[in-house]
Amino acid sequence: MARDRAAFPSPPYCSSPHLSRVYRLTGINTGRPHCSPLCILHGRTERDAACPGRPAASQPARTSVRIEAGGGAGVQPRRRAVAVRPCEAAPSSFETKTGLGAGAGLRGRDRPVRTRAAGRTWAAGPESTFPPGAARPLPEAPVCALSELMGRGKLFKPGQNSTTKPPLPPTHLYCLQIPPPAIDEYKPQDATTNPSLILAAAQMPAYQDLVEEAMAYGKQLGGSQEEKIKNTVDKLFVLFGAEILKKIPGRVSTEVDARLSFDKDAMVARARHLIELYKEAGISKDRVLIKLSSTWEGIQAGKELEEQHGIHCNMTLLFSFAQAVACAEAGVTLISPFVGRILDWHVANTDKKTYEPLEDPGVKSVTKIYNYYKKFGYKTIVMGASFRSTDEVKALAGCDFLTVSPKLLGELLKDTSKLVPTLSAKAAQASDLEKVHLDEKAFRWLHNEDQMAVEKLSDGIRRFAADAVKLERMLTEHMFSAENGK
Repeated sequence: MARDRAAFPSPPYCSSPHLSRVYRLTGINTGRPHCSPLCILHGRTERDAACPGRPAASQPARTSVRIEAGGGAGVQPRRRAVAVRPCEAAPSSFETKTGLGAGAGLRGRDRPVRTRAAGRTWAAGPESTFPPGAARPLPEAPVCALSELMGRGKLFKPGQNSTTKPPLPPTHLYCLQIPPPAIDEYKPQDATTNPSLILAAAQMPAYQDLVEEAMAYGKQLGGSQEEKIKNTVDKLFVLFGAEILKKIPGRVSTEVDARLSFDKDAMVARARHLIELYKEAGISKDRVLIKLSSTWEGIQAGKELEEQHGIHCNMTLLFSFAQAVACAEAGVTLISPFVGRILDWHVANTDKKTYEPLEDPGVKSVTKIYNYYKKFGYKTIVMGASFRSTDEVKALAGCDFLTVSPKLLGELLKDTSKLVPTLSAKAAQASDLEKVHLDEKAFRWLHNEDQMAVEKLSDGIRRFAADAVKLERMLTEHMFSAENGK
């Protein structure tokens, strides 16, 4: 079955009552609610305001201004006046979009906006250009780096023509965590797990009911002890994924056993089984990303899952440009290049121990991949992962997606430094990268030429496999100790 990427849904917005209320106002002064830390990502509110740029007798019947509320924990609510001035005769009605808070180098009141009627352009102007009698913007409160990272207002829909330059789209953040407390606290759009996190969570008292349910499932299916353990592990991964999906509006990534990293057919079969378990739990495959190791076999497994089964894949343990090119050519949904682990290798194996953010080898690797994808029109999402500091996160502002740990999310909330976007599709077009094609032989040679990537890929597979073995041993002890008389 051919994959229909258009059917892949955009992440839904947060349905929290305090973020989805509709304000009906008669003036242009708009109150700003105190939003959640990730409000820019999923906290849009709608408010109606009368246009101050025209006499009352000739004002349009309704002006709907869509405002993206910014701020976050520690940022005080503020009130902002939004003034709209016509660039030409006003249509009978229009809708504009603007963003509150800084981002992409634009202040909220200076952002141009696009009307939906008759193709006319209106602009939100600075104070000096406001019409007589119009309310002036009140002083701005500081915006935390986390809000700013995701808070660049979307002025236009993809493909919409305009003579003005919109700011960069917001960067979507994943949370690397089992549900509470981080997902409850930061309310990310999406979340990802890995075998190490599942192992840690399975030993916590709070999740013993999920472990018990998974073990009961494995025993019920029967078979050999090995088969019972395998079925229990798969069920446990899905149960944790289902719990996470109760907390987020987007998608969860669930990883296939790393010990299958060099067996394409086994990875495909295991991925399909995981998706079937999600289906039994009432969860659509469109809310799940299957994580596969970025070996040649893993990439080809991703290609088959995407093209023939409509299963979306997240290619993990990605360290080399060769891996990124092969993933793009395979048409997978998303890749996870590991920023911090690349840095770790260079610190451990070279004389240089510190790097400026933009010179960080992990940041440079992801920047090159992002530019290559955008220059040559690949649809695969680039999601930077494995960060060691907020400097690395901020150095990749503008990247499609970023996976950030709860610790770094907390630090970003306290960071009020100015964020300067570094990645953009327009800048990527100016890069000197040339398009390449990699068959299996070319892939293996080019990847082999990158010593760091070879060592980190094999190390990552071994580490995830070791944690999978530990999890199986723990489950075996729980499930069969009584039967063995222990």
